[in-house]
Amino acid sequence: MQRPRLVTAAPAERADPIDRRELQPEAPAAPADAAPAPQKARRAPGARKMLLGAAVVAALAGGGWYGYEWWTEGRFLVETDDAYVGADMAVVAPKISGYVESVAVADNAPVKAGEPLLNVDPADFRLALQAAEGKIATQQASIDRFDSQIAAAEAQTAQAKAQVDSASADRDRAAADYERAQQLVKSTYGSKQALDQAKADRDRTVAAVEAARAGVAAAEANRAVLAAQKGEAQRTLQEFETARAQRQRDLDATLIRAPFDGVIGNKAVQVGDYVTPGKRLMAVVPLDRVYVDANFKETQLAEVKPGAKVRLSVDAYPEHDVTGVVDSLAPASGAQFSLLPPENATGNFTKIVQRVPVRIRVDPQDVAKGRLRPGLSVIASVDTRTAPKLTSDAADLRR
Repeated sequence: MQRPRLVTAAPAERADPIDRRELQPEAPAAPADAAPAPQKARRAPGARKMLLGAAVVAALAGGGWYGYEWWTEGRFLVETDDAYVGADMAVVAPKISGYVESVAVADNAPVKAGEPLLNVDPADFRLALQAAEGKIATQQASIDRFDSQIAAAEAQTAQAKAQVDSASADRDRAAADYERAQQLVKSTYGSKQALDQAKADRDRTVAAVEAARAGVAAAEANRAVLAAQKGEAQRTLQEFETARAQRQRDLDATLIRAPFDGVIGNKAVQVGDYVTPGKRLMAVVPLDRVYVDANFKETQLAEVKPGAKVRLSVDAYPEHDVTGVVDSLAPASGAQFSLLPPENATGNFTKIVQRVPVRIRVDPQDVAKGRLRPGLSVIASVDTRTAPKLTSDAADLRR
C-alpha cells in the first residue's frame, strides 16, 4: 500500500523591505594601475567544430599529397641510408730502408702526380751504385782481354795452318825424291844409301804434316776455350749490369713521388724517422675520382640496374644534393667477402636479409666541387624509371 504524497505549496517570497546589498560592507577600491582580472575564455561550440573540420581537411590534404607523391614518384625510388663515399686512395710506403732526410708535404696538402713527397738518405745507395759500376768496368776489361787473346789464338791458328801447308810441300818433295831414288836403285845408277835417305826424308815430312795439323787443332781449341771464357765473362757482365740496375732503382726509390693527383692524408712520418719497406707513411686521396658504395638489401635489387640515375643526399651537406649513375653491382653480398663468411649449412638457421654493394659513379660536375670526402655518409635513392631497357639477349640472360 503506497503512502500518500504530501504536496506542500512553496511559501510566497517574503518581501524584504531592507536591501541586503546595502548591509554588505563595501570592497576597498582597487588601485588605478591594477590590471583587470582575466576572464576565462569560453569557446563557442561552433569554433570547436570549425577547428576539428580544419584538422580533418589538413589531414586529408596531407594524405592526398603523400599518396600522389608516392604514386607518381615514390614507388619508383629504391633508397638506402647504408651508403658511403669512397675513393681508391694509395698508401705511400718505401721500398728501401733508411733514415728520412726530408719531407716535402704537409697534412691535407694537395699534390700533383710525380711531385716529391719525401726523401730517404741516399748516401748508402749511391755508394752501392758506384760499387756496381766498378764491377762492371772490371768485367768489361776482362772481356776486352779475352778479345785480344782470341785474336792471338786466331793468328796462331793461321800460323799452324801455314805450317801444315809447308809440311805438306816438304812431304810431297820427299815422296818424289824417294820415288826417283827407287828408280835409280833399280837401274843400278843409284846407291842404297841414297834410297834410305830419301825414305827417311819422306817419313819425316809426313810426320811434320801431322804435327802441323795437330798444331792447327790445338790453336783452334785454344780459340774455342777463349771464346767460351769470353761468353762466361759476358754473362757475368750482364749479372753486374742487373745488379747496377737494382742499385739504381734503390737509389731512385729514396725519392718518393705522388702516384697521382690528390690530397695528402694520414701522414705519419717526420724527418729523422727510420723507415722500412712496407711501412705506412701517408696516404694520397684522389678527390677527383670519388664514388659511392651503396649497400642495398637483396629485396631491393630487382629494379636496380646499371645506368639508372641516383640522387645522393650527403649528411655533411644536406642542402646540396648530388647526382650519380649506377655503375655496377658487386658479384656477391658483403658477407661473402668478410673475414669469416657465414656458414648457413650448420647449426640452427635464422634468415637475415643480405646486402649487396652497388657502385655509384658520381657526376663529374659534383665531384669537381670538392665537397665529397671518402667515408662520408650518404642516402642513395635510385630512380628505377631511368634504367636503360635491356635488349632481348640481355633479358634472356637475366631470366
